[in-house]
Amino acid sequence: MGHRRAVGALIGLSGGTFLYTTAEALPIGLLLPMATDLAVSPSQVGMLVTAYGAVVVVASIPLTALARRVPRRLLLSALLAGFVVSTATTVFASTFTLLLTARMATAATHALFWAVVVPAAAELFRPGLRGRVVAIVFAGGNVALVLGVPAGTWLGERAGWRVSFLAVAGLGAITLVAVASLLPSTPPNQGHAARGAAPDIYRFWLLVAVAVLTTAGAIVAYTYVALFVTEVSGFSASSVGAILLARGVASVLGILAVGAVVDRSPWLVLIATIALQSVALLGLYTLGHRPTAAVGLLALAGLAFAAFTATLGGLVLQVAPGRSDLAAATVSAAVNVGITGGALVAGLALPSHGVHSTVLIGALLGVVALIMVAGGFSRRVIGAYAVEGTIALGRFDYEGTTESGSTDTHHHRAAAHDREAR
Repeated sequence: MGHRRAVGALIGLSGGTFLYTTAEALPIGLLLPMATDLAVSPSQVGMLVTAYGAVVVVASIPLTALARRVPRRLLLSALLAGFVVSTATTVFASTFTLLLTARMATAATHALFWAVVVPAAAELFRPGLRGRVVAIVFAGGNVALVLGVPAGTWLGERAGWRVSFLAVAGLGAITLVAVASLLPSTPPNQGHAARGAAPDIYRFWLLVAVAVLTTAGAIVAYTYVALFVTEVSGFSASSVGAILLARGVASVLGILAVGAVVDRSPWLVLIATIALQSVALLGLYTLGHRPTAAVGLLALAGLAFAAFTATLGGLVLQVAPGRSDLAAATVSAAVNVGITGGALVAGLALPSHGVHSTVLIGALLGVVALIMVAGGFSRRVIGAYAVEGTIALGRFDYEGTTESGSTDTHHHRAAAHDREAR
């Protein structure tokens, strides 16, 4: 396909990640207006976010397995159409039950979209640009946190929360047209991004573990960041928005920076991003009482985590031990487990140890992840869990036997033996 069409399709896919991230987080910013309009408590509105994340965790792998034969353009177009319909249903929901149902439907399309969008985007360009392409896709999600959610919150506070979701649905319709018209109709089992470039089940499960730990570390520190900057750093409540904006801008810069270097040494970049996040959080623990240092370190932590997620997405395409979409679904579920677990740990630590402890816990989780990835985390230990995971997920084609037969399995085992010999 032509270069312009490929770029247009990539922008459309990145726009999809922007929309899904915006839709997922928007109830956080519109918590009070939604609670008042629906005559429910703020905690019930918070359930819209919790239930959304739970659906993504549970549905990612099964839905990806069920859709494994559907061409990319048809699948992604159908998912975006489902996004538009479910978001529009949110707009006209008259009861909390209907609203929750619509949100869970959106989450189901979210789960499958994030599993398929990375290999679909990578397929548009030559393999040497894979990391850069994945970074652009992930940039959409970070721009959503910097621009989409604040803009949606601003609009909802002035015109009503339903208008915000209506605007998101309208942007979804535009993105749907772009993806449906520009993305090539490629069979899901063909192309250089359909399977891992260098399949390695040990490194794959290492990435899954590191994804959980590093994400949990970031979320433990971020969940009560507003409380941290007011109680520890001494900022006023009115300054929180500006501080979060600075962190968001740094996150986008992190995506752009990693896109320029990740294709050269992705594993080194992964180690560097985890180390940078851990250093930033340790710095917050020791220097968080200094306002200037706190802002700079919060921005640095945001930059590091955004760069980490983009690097992670590219590495999944490299080491996936079978279909890349199933590998991406597994890592997506792992990230959401990290988000949920991190928020839970922060909630447990806050009453007993105070908000200051959350950044220390986040840093320590990052240090554990860093030790694991830097030291290889003992291939024997990873292998023990990988064998169990492969058996349990064998029907999802992690070893390539479901569709490719024993020849592919023999090939992957031979490649593994060659790597061990080297």
